[in-house]
Amino acid sequence: MANSDLLPRGYEALLQDLKQRIQSAQLRASVSVNRELVLLYWSIGREILLRQAQENWGTKVIDRLADDLKRAFPSMKGFSPRNLKYMRAFAEAWPGEEFVQQVAALIPWFHNCVLLDKLKNESDRIWYAKAAIQYGWSRNVLVHQIESAFRRRSGAAVTNFERTLSPPQSDLAQQITKDPYTFDFLMLGEDARERQLEHGLLQHLRKFLLELGVGFAFVASQYRLEVGESDFFIDLLFYHLKLRCFVVIDLKATAFQPEFAGKMNFYLAAVDDLLKHKDDQPSIGLIICKTKDRIIAEYALRNTNAPIGISEYRLAEALPASLEGILPTVEELEAELGKDNRSH
Repeated sequence: MANSDLLPRGYEALLQDLKQRIQSAQLRASVSVNRELVLLYWSIGREILLRQAQENWGTKVIDRLADDLKRAFPSMKGFSPRNLKYMRAFAEAWPGEEFVQQVAALIPWFHNCVLLDKLKNESDRIWYAKAAIQYGWSRNVLVHQIESAFRRRSGAAVTNFERTLSPPQSDLAQQITKDPYTFDFLMLGEDARERQLEHGLLQHLRKFLLELGVGFAFVASQYRLEVGESDFFIDLLFYHLKLRCFVVIDLKATAFQPEFAGKMNFYLAAVDDLLKHKDDQPSIGLIICKTKDRIIAEYALRNTNAPIGISEYRLAEALPASLEGILPTVEELEAELGKDNRSH
């Protein structure tokens, strides 16, 4: 008789429930450990700031403090002179403990180091810290989003959502847009054609989804719509899990033209009739062009009743010279802080 035949009724269900409880406890423990570590680093940084102000501590004192702490706690990896200076900068950036407890302590220490190095504006640091929590960004993703100016590009597309969608849906739909979209992971020249652009995005679908943002689920490329006696093909079709609607993306390797909006209007009407479930929200269209004249785009959408957004794309966007080389390498940080604090 197999061992499974001897198990009492309900055992498998109990086992699955206990597994989920243990995994949840492990996650809470990990978050708690990180929170305590960040709060510890903040308190150490605050003490260093106070001593420097009151007793004129210099760099040599910080170096000595690092050596003494490493001798006292040889199993801890975070007491290098560089990391103590990060602690000081962290405390200087966030003098109020309330923000540290409610926001900064909810992201890994590495993330906080990235915010200190990459951003000099307090408002930007707060925005990206909260976004990292909301979207669960890893450290590398956080770096990418900062370097690609995620905050400036978010919600910046020309749209008619406010007029064509209900208020909760229209606000969220606007938030999921970007302008421009950055496709700097594509090795294409500026004269790339639409099919080359589409093929490249599909070849790098994971990076493309990262650029689109949280909530996009890929459905198909060149999706066939049979309307009347003719076939029509949508460049890229997605479904947005939070908006609960289809998102039609039309790629144009040229400047925006008013007739593009008419074509998108047709696509959305067909998708709503042929694909949309009765519980789905109205489908949304995104026209992503090489360039656009904002005034022409606004005129093209003025009397259009289908929800459409218009954005540009960039194949490459260089880092500002002021930011190059500021962030320590991953190897340097890991050597100082240890692998246990890595973000996953």
